[in-house]
Amino acid sequence: MSILEMKVPSPGESISEVEIAQWLVSDGDYVEKDQAIAEVDSDKATLELPAEESGIITLKAEDGDAVAVGAVVCLIDTSAERPANFVSTPTEDTSVSSPVEAAKPAPVEAPKTVSPDPVAKTSYATGVPSVAAAKIMKENGISSNQVNGTGKDGRITKQDVVAAMAAGFSANDAQGWGGTRESAPKKMSMMRRKIAERLVAVKNETAMLTTFNEVDMKPIMDLRTKYKKAFVEHHEVNLGFMSFFTKAVTEALNLFPSVNSQIEGKEMIMHDYADIGIAVSSPKGLMVPVVRNAEQMSLAEIEREIKRLAIKARDGKITPDEMTGGTFTITNGGVFGSMLSTPIINPPQSAILGMHNIVQRPVAINGKVEIRPIMFVALSYDHRVIDGKESVSFLVKVKEMLENPERMIFGSKDPVEVLLGL
Repeated sequence: MSILEMKVPSPGESISEVEIAQWLVSDGDYVEKDQAIAEVDSDKATLELPAEESGIITLKAEDGDAVAVGAVVCLIDTSAERPANFVSTPTEDTSVSSPVEAAKPAPVEAPKTVSPDPVAKTSYATGVPSVAAAKIMKENGISSNQVNGTGKDGRITKQDVVAAMAAGFSANDAQGWGGTRESAPKKMSMMRRKIAERLVAVKNETAMLTTFNEVDMKPIMDLRTKYKKAFVEHHEVNLGFMSFFTKAVTEALNLFPSVNSQIEGKEMIMHDYADIGIAVSSPKGLMVPVVRNAEQMSLAEIEREIKRLAIKARDGKITPDEMTGGTFTITNGGVFGSMLSTPIINPPQSAILGMHNIVQRPVAINGKVEIRPIMFVALSYDHRVIDGKESVSFLVKVKEMLENPERMIFGSKDPVEVLLGL
């Protein structure tokens, strides 16, 4: 008998303990090499633990147990023979087609004849969720009949559940709550507990203040309408609002560097770069992956990087290194319908920009009332580092560049002024 001890790998330099969020296999199961056997929560991210070798597994920890990095969590008998009736775990297709491919209509295929293999029917029956999909469905109270499975033979994948949640459910899908008048405790994940601690610390340890403004989104919306198709064809990525906001923020941070700073002891650390955190929603909660050196990126590069990080966060594959070291954060509550909010600073940063929904509102343009697509924006900042004048001026500069997108090409200056050398 040959026994392999599987130890908890280090998710990052500052992490010494993790929590077993969920075992994806049972004690005594046969597992294959590189098969995901557990989901592990750290205080920064949720990671999958792959089997290091094939064999029979013996679990040494329970769901919810906190274990030290380097501790043994399971044993694998690598000398065990593969069972004759063993069915390999299907690999979910996590690839994302390019916008160009997505725009093409899918060809209509003739119905395929399915082999009457009893094992295949049991494992891949229509409407049966994968392990990861079942976990998300259970956490959010979603039934199988509310999700359209796109996996093999109708299997429900994790991406199917996320897509269904994003699209929302119709009133016809609701079967009634059916409350039982019972209450039950639910342990908070390590990441959720850490988020709670950090948010409370921000409220208690910073002099947080929020300033507001409004942005006329018509210029950017007109620009996107005019160039959206050409942008997708040339760069193979959609032109969204987030790249415009990120670019406007990096230009404004160059003019007001204190907004891009942080307090460390008795010193104020100034950053000569802009690592922009982009808050994204994932099945595990809010995550803030970081776009490194955003000040050097074009709109297309920003869109690609945001898309890459958002997909990794959605699939639970984001790493702690990809969520640390940001100097400024942007959060978009508008995608959920938020009209106005006061975002909380992401420590140790000193400021965060909140985007909100775009609503048609009557505004005065050249003495006349016009209906324009307006977005309210909010800048929460640490008053210990940033004065009111700087915070307001920063937000005004962001507003000016968003309402005059061509200024992003030339920084904060007017293109005519650049042409005239003014």
